Amino acid sequence: MQYGFVLDHRKCIGCHACTTACKSENDVPVGDFRTWVKYTEIGTFPQVKRHFTVLRCNHCTSAPCVSICPVTALDKRDDGIVDLDKDACIGCKACMQACPYDAIYLNEDTGGAEKCHYCAHRVEQNLKPACVVVCPEEAIVAGDLHDENSEIAQLAAMQQSVVRRPEQNTGPNVHYLGTDPVSLHPGRAREPDTYLWSERRLPPPDYPDVVGFDVEPEARTVLDVNHKVHWGPKVSAYLVTKGIAAGAGLIAPFSVALGFVGGAVWAPELFALIFTALTTVLLVADLRRPSKFFRLLTRPNTTSWLVKGGWVLMGYSGVTTVILIARFFEAHALADGLRYPNAFLGLMTAIYTAFLFAQCEGRDLWQNTGRLTVHLTVQALMCGSLALLPIACAVGGDAGLLALIALLATGVHVVLSWLELIPHGTENSKQAASLLLRIPWTKDSSLGAFQIGLVGSVLASLVAFTVVVTGAPAASLLTSVVAAIGFLGLFFYEQAFVRAAQIPPLS
Repeated sequence: MQYGFVLDHRKCIGCHACTTACKSENDVPVGDFRTWVKYTEIGTFPQVKRHFTVLRCNHCTSAPCVSICPVTALDKRDDGIVDLDKDACIGCKACMQACPYDAIYLNEDTGGAEKCHYCAHRVEQNLKPACVVVCPEEAIVAGDLHDENSEIAQLAAMQQSVVRRPEQNTGPNVHYLGTDPVSLHPGRAREPDTYLWSERRLPPPDYPDVVGFDVEPEARTVLDVNHKVHWGPKVSAYLVTKGIAAGAGLIAPFSVALGFVGGAVWAPELFALIFTALTTVLLVADLRRPSKFFRLLTRPNTTSWLVKGGWVLMGYSGVTTVILIARFFEAHALADGLRYPNAFLGLMTAIYTAFLFAQCEGRDLWQNTGRLTVHLTVQALMCGSLALLPIACAVGGDAGLLALIALLATGVHVVLSWLELIPHGTENSKQAASLLLRIPWTKDSSLGAFQIGLVGSVLASLVAFTVVVTGAPAASLLTSVVAAIGFLGLFFYEQAFVRAAQIPPLS
């Protein structure tokens, strides 16, 4: 059984009755929508036609929001409805990154995610969804798509029936009849600075004049729902602190050979533990319901890389703590031996975000998992070597080798960063890649975060290498300063990478 919708736009008059009924039935806050009507105007005056497109959750057969939700707040029911337990949600906003249809919103009053749930409370009473009942043209048909004799199944089987973004392989169960293709392809139509009858929550995407994706010059999106960029500076900072923590663990097995003896032998694990703790603090702080963080442990969704990543962080910090305890009791052989399995946990700490981003089906820029895995590993080595370099300078260790590792890792980081600008496979990823150079490093700045970030990282590694090689005085202090510049540079790069993927429209 699979409940779904057919939206017959041969009949739709754009009256918004479905939107109003949905908001009333489900107490949807002002400014948020579970179903809405998008207006697309095609043509030039006076030959202009307005197309209406009703957009909503697709109750996907393979729903990415269900897979990524860390606390099983989202569920694919036996009848095919993708339902959401509003009370269980912790406000991590991952489902909003996973949905390729922009169908999930954050209730600012409660801090929890909400979406169309097919009026499940009505369906369970053998009633139709509110939007179906109120449509004056009977343009919304609901029912079981698996029942071949049903009206909806017969309509969905029509040759002209289409679904939104089939390339995402989610198996959407909302079918469209009579809809202009431009209306169903986000970003295909030009976007104005303001909509009809409404302000924009965000300005239109600042695409460059020459872009690598199709745009219909005579098509304009004149009314749509505003959606937010939900992952911001905390996520960018988390990627940096996690990189420092992971990098320290990766370098730890070789730290004795690098001259980390005496009191310095503690340094790699102390850095790893401190920055893993900071990573955890940032993750919890980014939740809209941080007091419910414990639900990651009490009702974990084992398919979610938010949960798996949490386990990795716990394992990494746990073994790191055991190493420090062993050092305290002078069990140095045990501590040295544990550094090798802990380096593997450090590697997993660095790369698990690549698999988390891969679950964000709505953000195609993040979908190159193989390249992102390598990139996160390189970033960890860059951050770890820069973090430990001042200690090596202070104790007379092999600071030159650490500085060389930082320099080489930075070079690979720059190359992999620029590869993100090369045209990608989907329109969404092309749109996001075109924005990478256009994310400002500060509000209203003309300088890009991407460029500033790479310049900061390169400058830090070059200066650090020069300081060490030339034997400059106060090397420990100088390398501490340039390390901070390097971390800041990586933060700005992550700002561009994280934000650019979220700006292209999904509806």
